[in-house]
Amino acid sequence: MDKFKTVLNIANKQSNLGFGLVALLTAGGEQIFSSVVFRCPCNELNFLYGMVFLLVPALALLLLGYIMSKKTWKLLTGLCQRRAKLCRWRSLTTCGMVIFQISTTAMVAPSCWIAVALLNGNYFECVMTGTNISAYNKHLCGDRNSQVQCQKELHALPCVRDSSVPRADREDVLFTLRAQSQILGWMLIASIMLSNLLLTCMARCTSPISYKQLKFWKAYAEEESNLMDSYSAKHAKELAERNLKSFFKQTPPEDIITPSNKDWERISHLYKFSTKDHYYSTLHQHVENCQETENSMIRMVSVKSSEPADDNPAVLNFVDDGVMAL
Repeated sequence: MDKFKTVLNIANKQSNLGFGLVALLTAGGEQIFSSVVFRCPCNELNFLYGMVFLLVPALALLLLGYIMSKKTWKLLTGLCQRRAKLCRWRSLTTCGMVIFQISTTAMVAPSCWIAVALLNGNYFECVMTGTNISAYNKHLCGDRNSQVQCQKELHALPCVRDSSVPRADREDVLFTLRAQSQILGWMLIASIMLSNLLLTCMARCTSPISYKQLKFWKAYAEEESNLMDSYSAKHAKELAERNLKSFFKQTPPEDIITPSNKDWERISHLYKFSTKDHYYSTLHQHVENCQETENSMIRMVSVKSSEPADDNPAVLNFVDDGVMAL
């Protein structure tokens, strides 16, 4: 189980390793799934069976992408407690943009699954031989001598058994279906790559951040996320050890400074970009702006802007991004 978690956590670092690893793992999983599990029934269930294998794993990967995104839970946690603010048009627009950013990342794995499945052709063959569209079935069987028999036994063509259609006609129909499937697969891949290129170009073109600062910002966000996990685990361990020691030895607990609920809430909000303030995360903003209050430490204060934060540039969607730790 520990090895599985390690592999999954490595695969989850999409923003650092790029989407190539996700695509590679998805393609490998589809190949194994297609060769080991998938068996076209060659009857009236062809269409339903093929569509389930083509779309349901893609849906599962999409939902997994939402589940593993930290930004999803930053957006949803406590959302029902802020219903009054949520009803504002600006808040709805911000939520919509965040959901779009999460979706573009979560769509990588399901898109790869469908594209690889179409290039393979097995699912598409099973689906299209189970259609009840007479015009398409007639077109698929063509003007062969066995046209009538081909249309009648179309659902049985993916399987060799129980088919009176000549072998040459059967292979011709299956080659046509495989060619159509591969054309759709390459078109899907091309559209995904083109959409990704256009979105990236638009995000970079409208970026208020320079190229070098953007690279630094990404490095900072990655380090902060990693250190936050390690610091949280270390502090939680110290607090648990303090409490257990006090309980079993029946002694007063030692003083350990722990952030308050308001502190946790402030650093858990989604990042808001501002052209006036130079903060790299909500944590950075909190530690810089937090003043001396009752029962808290003194922290340095930076120059703050009285203007509201601007909408986040698309190029900064990595700031709150990440995956849920297993």
